[in-house]
Amino acid sequence: MTIKVLGSGCKSCITLADNTKAALKEIGLDAQIEKVTDFSEIASYGVMSTPALVVDEKVVSYGKVLKPAEIKKLLERLM
Repeated sequence: MTIKVLGSGCKSCITLADNTKAALKEIGLDAQIEKVTDFSEIASYGVMSTPALVVDEKVVSYGKVLKPAEIKKLLERLM
């Protein structure tokens, strides 16, 4: 599983990445988290509002900072 956090590197983006790490730890899942800050790459996903969360190249959330419990539910549905 590959997870990407799309955003400029702002506080919201950092919080989303931290919350994603926490959710992965709760599930016991080992996944690579990549931070994408290049605006042309972010736009290639069709995302206009960051932060965004991409799991296995599919945008699952954008424009908000998900809590660890919300991320955990998303990941469990995708597994």
